[in-house]
Amino acid sequence: MPFDALRRVLLGFAAPGLALALALPALALDPRFTDADGDLVADTPEDPAALVDPPVLVFAYTPVEDPSVYAKVWEGFLDHMEAVTGKRVQFFPVQSNAAQIEAMRAGRLHVAGFNTGSNPLAVNCAGFVPFAMMAGADDSFGYEMEIITHPGSGIDQVQDIRGGKLAFTSPTSNSGYKAPSAILKSEFDMLADRDFEPTFSGKHDNSIMGVANKDYPAASVANSVLRRMIARDVIEPDQIVSIYKSQTFPTTGYGYAHNLTPALQEKIREAFFSFPWEGSALAAEFEQSGEAKFIPITYQEHWDVIRKIDAANGVSYDCR
Repeated sequence: MPFDALRRVLLGFAAPGLALALALPALALDPRFTDADGDLVADTPEDPAALVDPPVLVFAYTPVEDPSVYAKVWEGFLDHMEAVTGKRVQFFPVQSNAAQIEAMRAGRLHVAGFNTGSNPLAVNCAGFVPFAMMAGADDSFGYEMEIITHPGSGIDQVQDIRGGKLAFTSPTSNSGYKAPSAILKSEFDMLADRDFEPTFSGKHDNSIMGVANKDYPAASVANSVLRRMIARDVIEPDQIVSIYKSQTFPTTGYGYAHNLTPALQEKIREAFFSFPWEGSALAAEFEQSGEAKFIPITYQEHWDVIRKIDAANGVSYDCR
């Protein structure tokens, strides 16, 4: 379904069960931050005393999959970042989106890849400034949300989930909660708790493994994660049946904390865009989902569709 059509039918719909208070205007920056240039992200502080130049840079990849797997995948990239920035870089294996956002908000996390759905919360509440995204050699990017089941589940189409159980990942995930909640309401008149029992697995790999092992009858997941798990032989393709595929969404956004010194911000950008992909562990891991390099992005432009989904769902954030 084209997003404009989806948005029209979603107006007035508020997703149930969000573990976020609805106290602030939708997607407003925390009062700690300023946005004088209107680009929707926190400005770098003008006061030199408010800037930080840490001796060790802490990096975290979105906890969409097992952090122990990705510590090794990112090792070569972090070595490259060390060479470019002149600083030691430490991988921080976060276990949840909430923990990752809180770490940056508290000043313990400096560079990160936040998943699609948690980018707005990271931007508005933690001062995250996304500037890069993985893309294909032809600059194409993105992934789709798929609703998956297993053979023999008795679920042949989305409507067959009625009266059963559907696994989400976490309330901050776009493909793991926000987008499927909106699509189920708009296209199928299906609501969590009314038409099916929702459950939360915590991460995409948990949901995928849960379906493959028949612990969950169905789940909504990012198909980029699904492709990588199949490529690593974590699951077999014939363990999964897809019954719905969405439009394309932007993938993980990479960036830094807004209060790093401008010189360090520039070095971090340089590290991303000068990283040699060919023969790297990143290339081997992400080739199945089509990525071959980092491209520059802006939160204002590339996350417009995600902000519209949040607005249509009635989502706003209390950053306290």
